[in-house]
Amino acid sequence: MFKSIRWKFITVYFALVFIAMAIIGVFIVQSFEAHNLDVVVNRLNSIADRIRPAIENISSEVSLEDEKDSLNNTLNLWAVGFFEEAFIVNRDFIIIATDNSHFQGINAASELDYGLILKVLNGEGEKVENDVSKGEKATKDIVYPIIRNGEIDAALYLRSDLKDVYETLNKSQKIMTQATVLALVITIILGYLLAKSITEPINDVTKKAALMAKGDFNQRVDVKSDDELGNLAEMFNFLTSKLETTLGEITSEKSKMETILNYMADGLIAVNKNGRIIHANPKAMEMLDFSKEMVLEKEYDELFEELNDKLTIRYVMKHNDILIGSDVININESIYNVDYAPFKDENDEIGGIVLVIKDVTKQQRLENMRREFVANVSHELKTPLTSIKSYTETLLNGMLDDRDISERFLGVVNSEADRMARLVRDLLQLSNFDNKKVKWNMVNNDLVKLVNQTVMKLHITAKNKNQKLEFINQNDELISYFDFDKMEQVVLNIISNAIKYTEENGKIDVYLESDSNRALIRVKDTGMGIPKEDLPRIFERFYRVDKARSRELGGTGLGLAIAKEIVEGHNGTIEIKSEINRGTEVIIEIPIAKKIV
Repeated sequence: MFKSIRWKFITVYFALVFIAMAIIGVFIVQSFEAHNLDVVVNRLNSIADRIRPAIENISSEVSLEDEKDSLNNTLNLWAVGFFEEAFIVNRDFIIIATDNSHFQGINAASELDYGLILKVLNGEGEKVENDVSKGEKATKDIVYPIIRNGEIDAALYLRSDLKDVYETLNKSQKIMTQATVLALVITIILGYLLAKSITEPINDVTKKAALMAKGDFNQRVDVKSDDELGNLAEMFNFLTSKLETTLGEITSEKSKMETILNYMADGLIAVNKNGRIIHANPKAMEMLDFSKEMVLEKEYDELFEELNDKLTIRYVMKHNDILIGSDVININESIYNVDYAPFKDENDEIGGIVLVIKDVTKQQRLENMRREFVANVSHELKTPLTSIKSYTETLLNGMLDDRDISERFLGVVNSEADRMARLVRDLLQLSNFDNKKVKWNMVNNDLVKLVNQTVMKLHITAKNKNQKLEFINQNDELISYFDFDKMEQVVLNIISNAIKYTEENGKIDVYLESDSNRALIRVKDTGMGIPKEDLPRIFERFYRVDKARSRELGGTGLGLAIAKEIVEGHNGTIEIKSEINRGTEVIIEIPIAKKIV
């Protein structure tokens, strides 16, 4: 309870009022006591000033003991009152006169202050006074010397009862105590009200600040005054408004950043210098095959040392002073390039590193394909050029005179030149596809006519190998919108390949099927087939399953690549299914769409 500022206010006010009242009460009581005692002393001194001359004027030849009656009368005359008593004590400490006959003739030591009398009789002062308490009775005692013939002959002892004075003081103390209690009660009430008026706005601010700490920023404090508390409330409302605006902007930026990080094409991982992953976007987890549990439970180095130990925090901190670099991660058939750089914390010190992971598999494959393409083109050109140069040099060295040899050599040269021409033609056609420069002659044509015409063209070729080439069709005509020459090139290429790679006495079936919106051209043979591992690359340029035999049969390795480009140019698909020694099936699918003239 006393930790509350409200009770601290009340305690402080209570203590201040209590101390002030206590000091004032003590001061007043002491002053009042001193004043009353001074009044008593002055009265006793006044009585003594009247009695002493009367006694000292008695003839020195007469003994004071002999003048008892006269002395008693003098004392009764001047020492009149309810509270004062007067005694004359000789040097033998015998009370020789008094206004109270009860004490007449007794020893003063039994009733009066012996020490005061002794001091006076010994001449230690013109008077000696003291406050004397006997039981519940308190008195003010003053002793004066009586001098006769220049010597102290006796002592005048005056005593005043202080009962009335102390009763008055006690009443004053009670009044001061009651006033103090009343003042303290009023102080507690006023202090409580004052503290409440101060602490209630503070409590309101505290409660609403706690709600803000939990995320509820729609908090406002009522401004009820123009003082410091009012200014505090206004500043709290201003702070709330600014904080709400700022956090809204931060939340918006955070949302944008999270969206960017979550949907960016590259993976991103942030790791602190202690080796804990503090962020990993979904793309990075997908690339590296990490689960949320792995990221939360395992250290960064533990995860990455299996992928590439040169990317671990331990290795980077030890071998790279600037913490900037890149490396490569190979996972299965995927290749990832990892660039890393440091980031700083709120103290402008390096807090860790950020890794950006890029999938460069396609680029790497394209680069490999480019290199392979250049090598293949060079090789394809080198072979006929070598043959041409070889036969030409032979002829130039004296073989021109032999007509038979010359004609045979020139036939080889012509054949190799044709082969080079086909290669260049195919390369130019593929280049046009790549650069979107192909000119299409799209008109309404009959697919039945196209396939039938192609089969007829290759019928003799198949017959020369004792192969059965059959066109299986259930349509009289199948009109669609396509480029007749280019689609004929595709079908010619597919059936030619089937004839080439099917042994003698084999069979090749060509099917033409259709439904409401598509046409299927299927070429199925009983040839040698294609290995399963080669099927994914069968449409790559210059790719051959049996390179020696393909080249021997006059192929360039570009036919299927060109066929795929043509089919896809008609918004169609081409697919190859094959098994070793069981044959191959090529399926061409194109949409049926007529051009409205």
